[in-house]
Amino acid sequence: MTATRVDAAVIRRLPKAVLHDHLDGGLRPATVVELAAEIGHTLPTTDPDELAAWYFEAANSGDLVRYIATFEHTLAVMQTREGLLRTAEEYVLDLAADGVVYGEVRYAPELNTRGGLTMAEVVETVQEGLAAGMAKAAAAGTPVRVGTLLCGMRMFDRVREAADLAVAFRDSGVVGFDIAGAEDGFPAADHLDAFQRLRRESVPFTIHAGEAHGLPSIHQAVQVCGAQRIGHGVRITEDIVDGKLGRLAGWVRDRRIALEMCPTSNLQTGAATSIAEHPITALKDLGFRVTLNTDNRLVSGTTMTREMTLLVEEAGWTVEDLRTVTVNAVKSAFIPFDERKALLEDVVLPGYAL
Repeated sequence: MTATRVDAAVIRRLPKAVLHDHLDGGLRPATVVELAAEIGHTLPTTDPDELAAWYFEAANSGDLVRYIATFEHTLAVMQTREGLLRTAEEYVLDLAADGVVYGEVRYAPELNTRGGLTMAEVVETVQEGLAAGMAKAAAAGTPVRVGTLLCGMRMFDRVREAADLAVAFRDSGVVGFDIAGAEDGFPAADHLDAFQRLRRESVPFTIHAGEAHGLPSIHQAVQVCGAQRIGHGVRITEDIVDGKLGRLAGWVRDRRIALEMCPTSNLQTGAATSIAEHPITALKDLGFRVTLNTDNRLVSGTTMTREMTLLVEEAGWTVEDLRTVTVNAVKSAFIPFDERKALLEDVVLPGYAL
Protein backbone atom coordinates (compact mmCIF):
# COMPACT_ATOMS: atom_id res chain seq x y z
CA MET A 1 0.00 0.00 0.00
CA THR A 2 1.66 3.19 -1.16
CA ALA A 3 0.62 6.78 -1.70
CA THR A 4 0.79 6.33 -5.48
CA ARG A 5 -2.08 3.86 -5.33
CA VAL A 6 -4.45 6.18 -3.47
CA ASP A 7 -6.71 7.43 -6.22
CA ALA A 8 -10.38 8.37 -6.18
CA ALA A 9 -11.57 4.88 -7.12
CA VAL A 10 -9.56 3.28 -4.31
CA ILE A 11 -10.76 5.78 -1.71
CA ARG A 12 -14.40 5.39 -2.69
CA ARG A 13 -14.37 1.63 -2.11
CA LEU A 14 -12.43 1.68 1.16
CA PRO A 15 -14.54 0.80 4.23
CA LYS A 16 -15.13 3.88 6.34
CA ALA A 17 -16.31 4.65 9.87
CA VAL A 18 -17.72 7.99 11.00
CA LEU A 19 -18.32 8.89 14.64
CA HIS A 20 -19.19 12.59 14.38
CA ASP A 21 -22.03 13.36 11.99
CA HIS A 22 -25.20 15.35 12.67
CA LEU A 23 -28.52 14.12 11.30
CA ASP A 24 -29.88 17.62 10.76
CA GLY A 25 -26.71 18.66 8.95
CA GLY A 26 -26.76 15.88 6.36
CA LEU A 27 -30.08 16.05 4.53
CA ARG A 28 -30.31 15.69 0.77
CA PRO A 29 -30.92 19.13 -0.82
CA ALA A 30 -33.75 17.75 -2.94
CA THR A 31 -35.41 16.34 0.17
CA VAL A 32 -35.21 19.71 1.92
CA VAL A 33 -36.86 21.34 -1.10
CA GLU A 34 -39.66 18.75 -1.29
CA LEU A 35 -40.43 18.69 2.42
CA ALA A 36 -40.30 22.50 2.67
CA ALA A 37 -42.86 22.77 -0.13
CA GLU A 38 -45.16 20.36 1.70
CA ILE A 39 -45.17 22.43 4.89
CA GLY A 40 -44.99 25.87 3.28
CA HIS A 41 -41.54 26.74 4.57
CA THR A 42 -39.63 29.35 2.56
CA LEU A 43 -36.09 28.44 1.48
CA PRO A 44 -33.32 30.66 0.07
CA THR A 45 -33.88 28.81 -3.23
CA THR A 46 -35.96 25.87 -4.42
CA ASP A 47 -33.31 24.55 -6.78
CA PRO A 48 -31.52 21.62 -5.05
CA ASP A 49 -28.11 22.40 -6.57
CA GLU A 50 -28.39 26.09 -5.69
CA LEU A 51 -29.53 25.18 -2.18
CA ALA A 52 -26.50 22.93 -1.70
CA ALA A 53 -24.26 25.80 -2.84
CA TRP A 54 -26.07 28.23 -0.52
CA TYR A 55 -25.43 25.99 2.47
CA PHE A 56 -21.75 25.64 1.72
CA GLU A 57 -21.27 29.36 1.15
CA ALA A 58 -23.32 30.39 4.19
CA ALA A 59 -21.32 28.05 6.41
CA ASN A 60 -17.97 29.45 5.23
CA SER A 61 -18.14 32.40 7.59
CA GLY A 62 -15.36 31.30 9.92
CA ASP A 63 -17.77 31.66 12.83
CA LEU A 64 -19.31 28.73 14.73
CA VAL A 65 -22.47 30.62 15.71
CA ARG A 66 -23.23 31.57 12.09
CA TYR A 67 -22.39 28.03 11.00
CA ILE A 68 -24.98 26.66 13.43
CA ALA A 69 -27.56 29.18 12.16
CA THR A 70 -27.68 27.44 8.76
CA PHE A 71 -29.61 24.59 10.39
CA GLU A 72 -32.80 26.66 10.44
CA HIS A 73 -34.07 25.18 7.18
CA THR A 74 -33.16 21.55 7.76
CA LEU A 75 -34.75 21.59 11.21
CA ALA A 76 -37.88 23.18 9.75
CA VAL A 77 -38.56 20.06 7.66
CA MET A 78 -37.79 17.65 10.52
CA GLN A 79 -40.74 18.45 12.80
CA THR A 80 -43.13 15.72 11.65
CA ARG A 81 -43.10 11.95 11.77
CA GLU A 82 -42.98 11.82 7.97
CA GLY A 83 -40.05 14.22 7.74
CA LEU A 84 -38.06 12.38 10.40
CA LEU A 85 -38.70 8.95 8.91
CA ARG A 86 -37.58 10.05 5.46
CA THR A 87 -34.50 11.96 6.53
CA ALA A 88 -33.32 9.18 8.86
CA GLU A 89 -33.75 6.48 6.20
CA GLU A 90 -31.99 8.55 3.55
CA TYR A 91 -29.19 9.32 6.02
CA VAL A 92 -28.34 5.63 6.27
CA LEU A 93 -28.56 5.04 2.52
CA ASP A 94 -26.24 7.98 1.86
CA LEU A 95 -23.66 6.58 4.29
CA ALA A 96 -23.85 3.19 2.59
CA ALA A 97 -23.37 4.78 -0.83
CA ASP A 98 -20.22 6.47 0.50
CA GLY A 99 -18.66 3.20 1.65
CA VAL A 100 -19.37 3.74 5.34
CA VAL A 101 -19.68 0.44 7.21
CA TYR A 102 -20.14 1.93 10.68
CA GLY A 103 -21.64 5.28 11.59
CA GLU A 104 -22.86 7.12 14.64
CA VAL A 105 -25.50 9.74 13.95
CA ARG A 106 -26.23 12.47 16.46
CA TYR A 107 -29.08 14.91 16.89
CA ALA A 108 -30.89 16.85 19.64
CA PRO A 109 -34.48 15.57 20.06
CA GLU A 110 -35.57 18.84 21.65
CA LEU A 111 -35.03 20.61 18.32
CA ASN A 112 -37.61 18.40 16.59
CA THR A 113 -40.61 19.00 18.85
CA ARG A 114 -42.10 22.15 17.28
CA GLY A 115 -44.65 20.05 15.36
CA GLY A 116 -46.09 18.50 18.50
CA LEU A 117 -43.96 15.37 18.86
CA THR A 118 -42.52 14.65 22.29
CA MET A 119 -38.79 14.08 22.62
CA ALA A 120 -39.42 10.37 23.17
CA GLU A 121 -41.59 10.20 20.04
CA VAL A 122 -38.82 11.91 18.08
CA VAL A 123 -36.32 9.26 19.19
CA GLU A 124 -38.71 6.42 18.38
CA THR A 125 -39.40 7.84 14.92
CA VAL A 126 -35.76 8.43 14.06
CA GLN A 127 -34.88 4.89 15.16
CA GLU A 128 -37.64 3.54 12.92
CA GLY A 129 -36.25 5.48 9.95
CA LEU A 130 -32.69 4.38 10.64
CA ALA A 131 -33.79 0.75 10.88
CA ALA A 132 -35.57 1.02 7.53
CA GLY A 133 -32.44 2.48 5.97
CA MET A 134 -30.22 -0.26 7.38
CA ALA A 135 -32.58 -2.93 6.08
CA LYS A 136 -32.55 -1.42 2.59
CA ALA A 137 -28.77 -1.01 2.60
CA ALA A 138 -28.28 -4.62 3.64
CA ALA A 139 -30.67 -5.82 0.96
CA ALA A 140 -28.69 -3.85 -1.63
CA GLY A 141 -25.44 -5.54 -0.55
CA THR A 142 -23.98 -2.47 1.20
CA PRO A 143 -24.66 -3.15 4.89
CA VAL A 144 -23.95 -0.38 7.38
CA ARG A 145 -24.35 -0.39 11.17
CA VAL A 146 -25.64 2.93 12.49
CA GLY A 147 -25.84 3.80 16.18
CA THR A 148 -27.45 6.92 17.62
CA LEU A 149 -26.06 9.58 19.92
CA LEU A 150 -28.66 11.81 21.56
CA CYS A 151 -27.53 15.41 22.02
CA GLY A 152 -28.31 17.93 24.69
CA MET A 153 -28.02 21.58 23.66
CA ARG A 154 -25.64 23.20 26.12
CA MET A 155 -27.24 26.67 25.89
CA PHE A 156 -30.73 25.39 26.77
CA ASP A 157 -32.24 23.65 29.77
CA ARG A 158 -33.20 20.18 28.49
CA VAL A 159 -29.79 18.49 28.61
CA ARG A 160 -30.73 16.26 31.55
CA GLU A 161 -33.94 15.28 29.77
CA ALA A 162 -31.95 14.23 26.70
CA ALA A 163 -29.55 12.27 28.91
CA ASP A 164 -32.47 10.46 30.52
CA LEU A 165 -33.70 9.51 27.04
CA ALA A 166 -30.27 8.11 26.18
CA VAL A 167 -30.56 5.87 29.22
CA ALA A 168 -34.13 4.85 28.33
CA PHE A 169 -33.30 4.00 24.69
CA ARG A 170 -29.85 2.49 25.15
CA ASP A 171 -31.19 -0.97 24.24
CA SER A 172 -33.17 0.40 21.28
CA GLY A 173 -30.46 1.77 19.01
CA VAL A 174 -29.11 4.66 21.09
CA VAL A 175 -25.45 3.95 21.84
CA GLY A 176 -24.37 7.15 23.60
CA PHE A 177 -24.77 10.84 24.33
CA ASP A 178 -23.28 14.17 23.29
CA ILE A 179 -23.59 17.79 24.28
CA ALA A 180 -23.54 20.28 21.41
CA GLY A 181 -24.24 23.91 20.57
CA ALA A 182 -22.27 27.10 21.09
CA GLU A 183 -19.19 26.26 23.20
CA ASP A 184 -18.03 29.72 24.23
CA GLY A 185 -19.92 30.89 27.31
CA PHE A 186 -21.78 27.61 27.81
CA PRO A 187 -19.46 25.28 29.75
CA ALA A 188 -20.25 21.57 29.76
CA ALA A 189 -19.91 21.43 33.54
CA ASP A 190 -23.12 23.46 33.84
CA HIS A 191 -24.81 20.13 33.06
CA LEU A 192 -22.77 17.93 35.37
CA ASP A 193 -25.86 16.22 36.73
CA ALA A 194 -26.60 14.83 33.26
CA PHE A 195 -23.11 13.37 32.93
CA GLN A 196 -23.27 11.92 36.41
CA ARG A 197 -26.53 10.17 35.51
CA LEU A 198 -24.97 8.75 32.34
CA ARG A 199 -21.96 7.46 34.26
CA ARG A 200 -24.18 5.84 36.89
CA GLU A 201 -26.10 4.08 34.13
CA SER A 202 -22.97 3.11 32.15
CA VAL A 203 -23.90 5.13 29.05
CA PRO A 204 -20.84 6.43 27.18
CA PHE A 205 -20.69 10.04 26.04
CA THR A 206 -18.68 12.50 24.02
CA ILE A 207 -18.56 16.28 24.40
CA HIS A 208 -18.03 19.00 21.81
CA ALA A 209 -14.90 20.80 23.05
CA GLY A 210 -11.74 22.47 21.81
CA GLU A 211 -13.32 23.97 18.70
CA ALA A 212 -14.68 27.46 19.45
CA HIS A 213 -13.19 27.37 22.96
CA GLY A 214 -9.70 26.32 23.94
CA LEU A 215 -7.93 24.07 26.41
CA PRO A 216 -10.21 24.85 29.38
CA SER A 217 -13.16 23.33 27.50
CA ILE A 218 -11.20 20.15 26.77
CA HIS A 219 -10.00 19.89 30.36
CA GLN A 220 -13.52 20.35 31.65
CA ALA A 221 -14.95 17.79 29.23
CA VAL A 222 -12.39 15.14 30.15
CA GLN A 223 -11.44 15.78 33.76
CA VAL A 224 -14.64 17.26 35.18
CA CYS A 225 -17.40 15.67 33.12
CA GLY A 226 -15.63 12.40 32.24
CA ALA A 227 -16.08 12.29 28.45
CA GLN A 228 -14.79 9.17 26.71
CA ARG A 229 -14.33 11.07 23.41
CA ILE A 230 -13.94 14.70 22.37
CA GLY A 231 -15.93 16.28 19.56
CA HIS A 232 -13.38 18.14 17.39
CA GLY A 233 -10.67 18.86 20.00
CA VAL A 234 -8.46 20.66 17.46
CA ARG A 235 -7.22 23.12 20.06
CA ILE A 236 -5.48 20.39 22.03
CA THR A 237 -2.49 21.59 20.00
CA GLU A 238 -2.31 24.60 22.32
CA ASP A 239 -0.91 22.18 24.91
CA ILE A 240 1.83 20.92 22.58
CA VAL A 241 5.03 22.89 22.08
CA ASP A 242 7.74 21.66 19.68
CA GLY A 243 6.35 18.15 19.88
CA LYS A 244 6.36 18.12 23.69
CA LEU A 245 2.99 17.32 25.22
CA GLY A 246 1.63 19.20 28.20
CA ARG A 247 -0.22 17.37 30.95
CA LEU A 248 -3.66 17.62 29.37
CA ALA A 249 -2.49 16.64 25.89
CA GLY A 250 -0.54 13.75 27.40
CA TRP A 251 -3.56 12.59 29.34
CA VAL A 252 -5.76 12.63 26.22
CA ARG A 253 -3.20 10.75 24.14
CA ASP A 254 -2.10 8.25 26.74
CA ARG A 255 -5.63 7.29 27.78
CA ARG A 256 -6.66 6.86 24.13
CA ILE A 257 -9.43 9.45 24.35
CA ALA A 258 -10.56 9.70 20.75
CA LEU A 259 -10.60 13.04 18.97
CA GLU A 260 -13.51 13.31 16.52
CA MET A 261 -11.86 15.56 13.95
CA CYS A 262 -13.76 17.19 11.08
CA PRO A 263 -11.32 19.00 8.73
CA THR A 264 -13.70 20.71 6.29
CA SER A 265 -16.05 21.79 9.07
CA ASN A 266 -13.13 23.16 11.07
CA LEU A 267 -12.08 25.30 8.12
CA GLN A 268 -15.59 26.70 7.89
CA THR A 269 -15.81 27.62 11.56
CA GLY A 270 -12.30 29.06 11.71
CA ALA A 271 -10.90 26.32 13.94
CA ALA A 272 -8.29 25.48 11.28
CA THR A 273 -6.70 27.37 8.39
CA SER A 274 -6.19 24.70 5.71
CA ILE A 275 -6.40 20.97 5.10
CA ALA A 276 -2.63 20.80 4.71
CA GLU A 277 -2.08 22.41 8.11
CA HIS A 278 -5.06 20.90 9.91
CA PRO A 279 -3.96 19.48 13.29
CA ILE A 280 -5.29 16.01 12.44
CA THR A 281 -2.06 15.10 10.63
CA ALA A 282 0.32 16.25 13.37
CA LEU A 283 -1.81 14.68 16.08
CA LYS A 284 -1.96 11.40 14.17
CA ASP A 285 1.82 11.41 13.86
CA LEU A 286 2.16 12.09 17.59
CA GLY A 287 0.10 9.00 18.39
CA PHE A 288 -3.22 10.53 19.35
CA ARG A 289 -6.31 8.47 18.62
CA VAL A 290 -7.62 10.75 15.89
CA THR A 291 -10.69 9.87 13.87
CA LEU A 292 -11.88 11.41 10.59
CA ASN A 293 -15.43 12.69 10.32
CA THR A 294 -17.81 14.75 8.18
CA ASP A 295 -19.70 16.66 10.91
CA ASN A 296 -22.44 17.98 8.60
CA ARG A 297 -22.43 16.63 5.04
CA LEU A 298 -24.91 19.11 3.55
CA VAL A 299 -23.63 22.17 5.39
CA SER A 300 -20.00 21.34 4.64
CA GLY A 301 -20.66 19.98 1.15
CA THR A 302 -18.71 16.86 1.98
CA THR A 303 -18.60 13.08 2.35
CA MET A 304 -16.16 10.68 3.98
CA THR A 305 -14.72 9.98 0.54
CA ARG A 306 -14.15 13.70 0.03
CA GLU A 307 -12.55 14.16 3.48
CA MET A 308 -10.17 11.28 2.78
CA THR A 309 -9.37 12.58 -0.69
CA LEU A 310 -8.56 16.06 0.62
CA LEU A 311 -6.12 14.64 3.16
CA VAL A 312 -4.44 12.49 0.50
CA GLU A 313 -4.15 15.35 -1.99
CA GLU A 314 -3.34 18.23 0.36
CA ALA A 315 -1.73 16.64 3.42
CA GLY A 316 0.09 13.71 1.82
CA TRP A 317 -1.86 10.92 3.50
CA THR A 318 -1.41 7.30 2.43
CA VAL A 319 -3.74 4.32 2.53
CA GLU A 320 -2.05 3.35 5.80
CA ASP A 321 -3.07 6.71 7.28
CA LEU A 322 -6.66 6.23 6.14
CA ARG A 323 -6.67 2.76 7.63
CA THR A 324 -5.31 4.12 10.92
CA VAL A 325 -8.10 6.65 11.42
CA THR A 326 -10.72 4.09 10.38
CA VAL A 327 -9.40 1.54 12.86
CA ASN A 328 -9.26 4.28 15.50
CA ALA A 329 -12.92 5.09 14.89
CA VAL A 330 -14.05 1.48 15.17
CA LYS A 331 -12.00 0.98 18.34
CA SER A 332 -13.63 4.07 19.86
CA ALA A 333 -17.20 3.33 18.75
CA PHE A 334 -19.82 3.24 21.49
CA ILE A 335 -20.85 -0.35 20.75
CA PRO A 336 -19.82 -3.55 22.57
CA PHE A 337 -16.27 -4.84 22.20
CA ASP A 338 -17.27 -8.03 20.42
CA GLU A 339 -19.12 -6.03 17.75
CA ARG A 340 -16.14 -3.73 17.27
CA LYS A 341 -13.77 -6.68 17.05
CA ALA A 342 -15.92 -8.42 14.44
CA LEU A 343 -16.27 -5.24 12.40
CA LEU A 344 -12.50 -4.76 12.37
CA GLU A 345 -11.59 -8.36 11.59
CA ASP A 346 -14.35 -9.16 9.11
CA VAL A 347 -14.88 -5.86 7.29
CA VAL A 348 -12.39 -3.05 7.89
CA LEU A 349 -9.00 -4.76 7.84
CA PRO A 350 -9.85 -6.97 4.82
CA GLY A 351 -11.07 -3.87 3.01
CA TYR A 352 -7.67 -2.21 3.39
CA ALA A 353 -5.71 -5.26 2.24
CA LEU A 354 -5.21 -3.80 -1.24
